Amino acid sequence: MEEFFIVAVGVPMILFMLFVAPTWLVLHYRGKRQINKGLSENDYKDLQILADKAEQMSERIKTLETI
Repeated sequence: MEEFFIVAVGVPMILFMLFVAPTWLVLHYRGKRQINKGLSENDYKDLQILADKAEQMSERIKTLETI
């Protein structure tokens, strides 16, 4: 009975520690690194252009609503 418990719990735990845990950690910290990078200069320019266009569209909509 004790041998069965060791095999039933030990083997999946060993497989988890060898394959799943390292992959999980690598993917986790890779994602954190990408988040911490922030916006690149090109992304910031694109975001600024989109914000300007959104402001222009808002003004146009206000004008249309007054008409």
